[in-house]
Amino acid sequence: MIRQYELVERVMGYDPNADEDALNRAYVFTMKAHGSQTRASGDPYYVHPIWVAWLLTELKLDANSIITALLHDTVEDTLTTLEEIQRLFGPEVARLVDGVTKLSRIELQNIGEQSESTKQAENFRKLVLAMSEDIRVLLVKLADRLHNMGTIQFLKPEKRRRIARETLEIYVPLAERIGIQRWKDELEDLAFKELNPDAYDSIRIRLDDLQSTGKARVDRIIEELDKTVRFNNESAVANAEIYGRLKSPYSIWRKMHAKNVAFEQLSDVMAFRIVVDTLGECYQALGIIHARYPVVPGRFKDYISTPKPNGYQSIHTTVIGPEKQRIEVQIRTRDMHEVADMGVAAHWSYKQGAPEAAQPKTEGRQYRWLRELLDILEHATRPEEFLEHTKLELFQDQVFCFTPKGDLIALPRGATPVDFAYAVHSQVGDTCVGAKINGRMQPLRSHLQNGDQVEVLTSKNSSPSPDWENFVITGKARARIRRFIRTQQRGEHIKLGRGLMERLFKQEGYEYSEKAFDGVLKIYQQPSVDDLLAAIGAGTEGQRDVFNSIFPGHRNVNPVVADEKVVAIATKPKPATKGRGTTPLAIRGLIPGMAVHYARCCHPIVGDRIVGIVTTGKGVTIHTIDCETLESFHDSPERWIDVSWDPDADAPNDLVGRLSVVVANETGALGTLSTVIGKNGGNITNLKITNRTNDYFEMLIDVDVKDVKHLTNIMAALRATPVIHSVERGR
Repeated sequence: MIRQYELVERVMGYDPNADEDALNRAYVFTMKAHGSQTRASGDPYYVHPIWVAWLLTELKLDANSIITALLHDTVEDTLTTLEEIQRLFGPEVARLVDGVTKLSRIELQNIGEQSESTKQAENFRKLVLAMSEDIRVLLVKLADRLHNMGTIQFLKPEKRRRIARETLEIYVPLAERIGIQRWKDELEDLAFKELNPDAYDSIRIRLDDLQSTGKARVDRIIEELDKTVRFNNESAVANAEIYGRLKSPYSIWRKMHAKNVAFEQLSDVMAFRIVVDTLGECYQALGIIHARYPVVPGRFKDYISTPKPNGYQSIHTTVIGPEKQRIEVQIRTRDMHEVADMGVAAHWSYKQGAPEAAQPKTEGRQYRWLRELLDILEHATRPEEFLEHTKLELFQDQVFCFTPKGDLIALPRGATPVDFAYAVHSQVGDTCVGAKINGRMQPLRSHLQNGDQVEVLTSKNSSPSPDWENFVITGKARARIRRFIRTQQRGEHIKLGRGLMERLFKQEGYEYSEKAFDGVLKIYQQPSVDDLLAAIGAGTEGQRDVFNSIFPGHRNVNPVVADEKVVAIATKPKPATKGRGTTPLAIRGLIPGMAVHYARCCHPIVGDRIVGIVTTGKGVTIHTIDCETLESFHDSPERWIDVSWDPDADAPNDLVGRLSVVVANETGALGTLSTVIGKNGGNITNLKITNRTNDYFEMLIDVDVKDVKHLTNIMAALRATPVIHSVERGR
């Protein structure tokens, strides 16, 4: 166990201004508070917080962080209170301890036991909130997790795997985002060892063998690189330090999977680093290396001119180096090396003698990801949704793009202009209507590449499209789009539910009043009348059931007959709106403002006999009267609405007729078919071959048409074409 004087001397060694008395008191306090408590290993419990504090001294953190580490479990696991900690160690330590403590207290509002994923998500939500106030909370939590992972073998196998998976999915990406590479590597390997022990042991054995048998070769490569860089006749870099290091087992495992190769086929198991004094010497050393050895194409990355989001800076290049070996070389300054190793802790303010003594910064480009997580937290409704979006934000490799003004935006690989727009600002994303990539208009679903310059085109009257959710990949963009969809759908459902109930009240001889709903809100467990109306509009609550609950003694004077599949006949036809647009639809019997969708099972078009079905999450779905799907609604007559096409209104321009066509398997047959449809004013929007033989193709074709008559004309023209064997309305 680490002795009291060892811990205190270590802190005083790098921070002579630290409060030595407070450090000593905190050490003694945690031992007394935890008393005879033991861990699963049988060791005294206080060994754990002392080790957490020791790990933080490796990052040379301030005294308050070390004291927080010593006390971080006292409030949760002992009789100690926050008030007592504040009285003994001050308000800053109390705030930090409180931040760490909140991460362990999962106090969900939902009734009943929660799933493991919900608990994990809620825990992580609290972590984001705590570390947004002070990044040192995350540093303590990471050190806590690192020590726990080192002693995980004393837990039950199932719990070990759960903790290891959580470590790999959440804490490893967080360690990477704040730039603490050494902790990231350790956490990855400890989790990997637990989740896939056979693969870990196999790679570890090969690495140990490589280190022993290949040591002489590595030494020769370092010696030749040293001579090349430090003693180059024209432009030597005299103070360069050169050394090699083996990559971690987990990083090697990921490369083997990504490239689908065996261990022996990997060429970059070891990386060689050249550490120099100045920025200029980095590029000087790069020039020497590239002049001396052939460069491997596509393997050069300059993270100095374009740093990673966590502040990491280095030049990476791969060359055919000494002894004709393909090697990766990393070039950086000593300051860059410190940041690469220690991340956010490398810039701790007490090192510059700042009077505010180690107040961590939470602004700047390297903390952009933290602000993105807070934005996701604001717009996600459930803990699981927040966790899902956050994993999108943390996990993926980066691409670096630029605004027209030259500002750098880092995004996950595979990001689109919509992701870029939301990264610039939420309002820019919400009003995005198009994008120029490198000066040319491109589709919003285009994938951005490193170095792209993106100009987002916006319109004040625009709003997010639900289709965007299908291709955006950043958590922030997806959370904003989902929130808009929920808000939009809720408004439509309230309008639809209110309209349905107004019509039912009138049909049964009552004057509509929303006060009538107050007495049944508890029955349906809804907090407000709007919530109940939204449930009716979404189809999750039956309008007739709610009406009968309001008027329990009422006898229906105009009962609904299931066989007729009708609820009411509209006497005053009114246009409805499709989705969130304002284009009038030629449908009688609908309520203004409701969401309308055309069923894909029967593809209704103007001229067909139609019926409306109140559908959960969609408003009203229009079916043809002979659609086979309607059988499934036979027992729910309250969901049926009698509708019809309005002959006085303009025909919709987005109706699709489906054709089932059998075409001869001849050269040019498909071209002939599309030509006939085009000549008759149709536009093919989708084509699917359902069966193929030596003589014929059977296919389903979706065609934009005006009405039934238009579709009939197209069918007649196709039947008159020799290569067409048969044509029918498709389903």
